[in-house]
Amino acid sequence: MEESLTVAPSILDGDNYETWAVRMTVHLQALDVWEAVEENYEVPPLGANPTVAQMKLHKERRTRKAKAKACLFAAVSPSIFIKIMKIDSAAEIWEYLKEEYKGDERIKNMQVMNLIREFEMKKMRESDAVKDYAAQLLSIADKVRLLGKEFSNEKIVQKILVTLPEKYEATISSLENSKDLSTISLTELLHSLEAVEQRRLMRQGDTTEGAFQARMQKNAGHKNGKMNNNKPCSNNQKNGVFPPCPHCKKTNHSPQKCWWRPDVKCNKCGKQGHVERICKNQQQEETSAAVDYCQEEQLFAATCFANKSTSESWLVDSGCTNHMTNNQDLFRELDRTTISKVRIGNGEYIPVKGKGTVAIESQTGLKLIYDVLFVPDIDQNLLSVGQLVEKEFKVYFEDRNCIIKDAEGKEVFNIKMKGKSFALNLLEDEHTAILQQDSTTMFWDRRVEHFHHDDVLYMKKNQIVEGLPDLEKDLPICATCQYGKQTKLSFPKKISWRATQKLQLVHTDVGGSQKLPSLKWNANNVWWISKNAILEMECKQFWAKTASRAVYFLNILPTKVLKKQTPFEVWFEYLRARLGVCIYEVKEEC
Repeated sequence: MEESLTVAPSILDGDNYETWAVRMTVHLQALDVWEAVEENYEVPPLGANPTVAQMKLHKERRTRKAKAKACLFAAVSPSIFIKIMKIDSAAEIWEYLKEEYKGDERIKNMQVMNLIREFEMKKMRESDAVKDYAAQLLSIADKVRLLGKEFSNEKIVQKILVTLPEKYEATISSLENSKDLSTISLTELLHSLEAVEQRRLMRQGDTTEGAFQARMQKNAGHKNGKMNNNKPCSNNQKNGVFPPCPHCKKTNHSPQKCWWRPDVKCNKCGKQGHVERICKNQQQEETSAAVDYCQEEQLFAATCFANKSTSESWLVDSGCTNHMTNNQDLFRELDRTTISKVRIGNGEYIPVKGKGTVAIESQTGLKLIYDVLFVPDIDQNLLSVGQLVEKEFKVYFEDRNCIIKDAEGKEVFNIKMKGKSFALNLLEDEHTAILQQDSTTMFWDRRVEHFHHDDVLYMKKNQIVEGLPDLEKDLPICATCQYGKQTKLSFPKKISWRATQKLQLVHTDVGGSQKLPSLKWNANNVWWISKNAILEMECKQFWAKTASRAVYFLNILPTKVLKKQTPFEVWFEYLRARLGVCIYEVKEEC
């Protein structure tokens, strides 16, 4: 009875085609079905009155084709099976997989170049074992060979010799004197280096069993890049290698390397019995931080002082090159595509979740701070001196004060030193400099509720109102206007019909019921409006006294509908508005 082959085939996952193809070819040959894949023959139907031999051959050829197809189905991953399950023959499946995952000559050359680049960049580290490092190089060489390119062992020998750490210099010198390194085989070189490595490890620990049981561990005593102060171990031994330490009773280091040796003196506190790394008196007055931009590969420094400042305050920091805050609610605009990190003094990294513009209320109005980093894990807002200077501000430190001036030399902030730091709180009067007087133009801009400046000049030019002084043509930048003003829709220039008398056409809308009643417990209000579309653009928070004030100013300020008149003047005909004083009569004699 013929024995069946029970060896399971390898699985193709898309990245291992070269090795899979070799193993699968041998597997199909062992099952005697490779002919169905290689020749892709067709099985003709049996003729009339076939012989027993013809029937047997016909059945065998059909069975081979079915077995070959079944083997290929079983040797691919589920995702690849979905692609090939509707292909008829095993030969067509084999060709499809070859075209899909082997690639053409150009792709193979690119893969070879990437592998050779990886090979050239490899370098043995102090913590690497010879066997592991050689295995990495051999793995790359085998991948190159599978792609059809030559890769000799001499290249691997040369690579190992030129990238060995300094501790193997004596071994290399000995090999140079005793053998010809140009003809030494890879196996002979590895045996020599492994023997030297084994002797070195045996000297370091007498109880070491085997050549690689106590090989140097990478980052021993570390966890996630941090030093574990509870395990003062040397980086070349595992737990249990040494007898218990007489000083700390631990078994992962020798007594000569213990951090609690009675004869060692701490460089931090000057006391004996411990090293500086585990000194309990070690304190830091400030923690240095750095912003590591991944896309720019630059490292910026920042300093977070330990103090008890409020969350509204901003520390003026000369070592911080970017403004930072942990309060997302302060941002008027936030770009979350700015991905970066902040590295603090102990080596840890905390993420930066965005960059944007911060809007802060102060005693003199709204203040905008641009290019501020959003760092949720810091506990203090930071104001960068370098970034202020970059924006043409001037920063002075004198007489225990920090003075910030704008580009024109006007004093903006005057901050007193508290606890060896300068904490700016925009809500405190003492921090805001009110040395310069507001210009007349800015004063009237606030007095008319930030009405459009061109319309205010229009009122003055056409004497629509009285009591308005001469104003500057250009309005200085007003933070309130920039932050809160919205663009209104213009009136149509031509309409089919327009009212000619008062109350001939009335647009109204009823607002309410409001969730919050007014001071007089009103919940509804009637609006008399000029156009429904403009009502939708108005601030939806006009209510009660706020609404009355807004309507008052809308009535005494000009509109595009009326020519050189205000709605108030048109309504009363003989009254004119005088801004800031009262309404007085200018009626002519009847």
